[in-house]
Amino acid sequence: MSLFKRERSVLFDWEFSKALFPLAFYTSIIGVFLFILDFGFDKSQKVQIWFNTFYFVVIGLGILATVLRYTRGTKQFKRSVIIFDSFTIVVTLVILYAHFLGEEAHRHISFLYSDNWVKFAIILTFIREFSEQEINYKKTLLNPAQLFIASFLGIILIGSLLLLLPNATHDGISFLDALFTSTSAVCVTGLIVVDTGSYFTVFGQTVILCLIQAGGIGILTVASYFSYFFKGGASYENQLTLSDMTGSKKLGEVFGTLRRILIITFSIELVAALFIYLSMDNRLFTSFFHRLFFSVFHAVSAFCNAGFSTLPNSLYETGFRYNYMFQSLIIVAFVLGGLGFPIVVNIIKYLKYFILRKLFYFTGEQKKYKPWVLNLNSRITLITTSSLTILGTIMFYFNEYNNTLAEHDGIGKVITALFGAATPRTAGFNSVDMAALDFSTIMMIFLLMWVGASPASTGGGIKTNTFAIATLNFLSLAKGKSRIEVFRREISEISVRRAFAVIALSLLVIGSGVILISIFDSDKKLMDIAFECFSAYSTVGLSMGITAKLSAASKFVIIGVMFIGRVSMLTLLIAVFKKVKQKNYKYPVEELTIN
Repeated sequence: MSLFKRERSVLFDWEFSKALFPLAFYTSIIGVFLFILDFGFDKSQKVQIWFNTFYFVVIGLGILATVLRYTRGTKQFKRSVIIFDSFTIVVTLVILYAHFLGEEAHRHISFLYSDNWVKFAIILTFIREFSEQEINYKKTLLNPAQLFIASFLGIILIGSLLLLLPNATHDGISFLDALFTSTSAVCVTGLIVVDTGSYFTVFGQTVILCLIQAGGIGILTVASYFSYFFKGGASYENQLTLSDMTGSKKLGEVFGTLRRILIITFSIELVAALFIYLSMDNRLFTSFFHRLFFSVFHAVSAFCNAGFSTLPNSLYETGFRYNYMFQSLIIVAFVLGGLGFPIVVNIIKYLKYFILRKLFYFTGEQKKYKPWVLNLNSRITLITTSSLTILGTIMFYFNEYNNTLAEHDGIGKVITALFGAATPRTAGFNSVDMAALDFSTIMMIFLLMWVGASPASTGGGIKTNTFAIATLNFLSLAKGKSRIEVFRREISEISVRRAFAVIALSLLVIGSGVILISIFDSDKKLMDIAFECFSAYSTVGLSMGITAKLSAASKFVIIGVMFIGRVSMLTLLIAVFKKVKQKNYKYPVEELTIN
């Protein structure tokens, strides 16, 4: 009899768990939806009470589901997961205690008696429940390129809807302008049709900030890593798909790569936000929150190379244009973001090796073997980036010495010139009046915008490695070589073919954009239109001031160019065309007349 009762109890627990886990997940989704509506709309007191009641239901189900996962005893949890769950449960219980145990609790922990803390608990619950779901990327349904494009389209659409919420703006916004702003944020471009700081509320600016972050590191990166973090594994097909999207050479490195991406991103943004906060004059802000939000917004926008600013004139705004420490911090943030995650990881690895090598030298020991730590990809990227930045700074300094740099002195001229040369490579901030730049400087900016950032980074453009391969190729041809050789390595044929495909497609997209906008807005100058299209394709965000004045048709063109520039035309073609299986044959080779 006792055995029968035990079996019935186990069956009941299994059935209860089977019903509870989906219920906790779906209620957490509704909770997040209400969380968004809570910020997006003004509500009556009665409706707010219903919202808060449902929040507590979501939190309660989340705690119950988490506890049940441990009491069932069917799965071993990692220490990091146990710490996260313990933290979530403790925080949630303290928040509930602050809300339900009367005045005595309010006096002890009054700072937790806030609806915002309840919403924080809702987010924690959603993250935990979402991470327990099976995320399967079916290559038979969508290939990696199609999945990558679909994720960006999804974020852009959701972002547009969020920006349309009444509390996102002070006076409302049209769907086209919301779509433009969302696309610009997700594609980390920075082109704007309305002023970010004055047109959007704090809620609207927070939405833009989240869109920049999601676009910079990719929503699939975050979702996939959280899923792996809590479950400790993933299917072979998931790993294969993520390997294609992250550029991991080994399947076993996929989630290690994701972890490094997240750690590097949030660490740099956190440090940048802290230093930006310390570099600010407190008199420029109305409150501690205003100053903190400003610091976080610009740190994220800089590292993600988005170029969005809450200042009307970007960093050229009065009170900020002479803050050279602030400008220097922004430069460091967007240069690190523009280098690309693999390069940053490789640099960190090299610095570790360099320090250890010096330690061995000081202790009298020497390593005979010198490993190839700084790989070819990193060397070419760093050399190209440094060369473009140094040459750009020198040209900007001398071209603008008596023009836009005239108001600066000494080191201020150098930092402003460095900023002016580095920001066109997809950062999009400006610390000078763009309309006052010399013609030769604008031509230089065209080139820098077109080249853009480095591969696997948060920036756009044809990328530094593409530019380097093209340069090395014509040098090899001039020397009569049949191969491209650099640093005792030979660059593969597929890399060369891909580089020239990217160059040709970029010019095709930019040229098409210029032609279309010239038709729709024939009153605009060709220089301004071309600048806008180069900026959009390379996700830079710099403008000659015509973005808000464009017609609806031209805005749609810029939206398309921004999107193509972020996901790349080559990725779009891969998504559209069916992959052909290689067959074991070869046609006779012939040379075509080129020049």
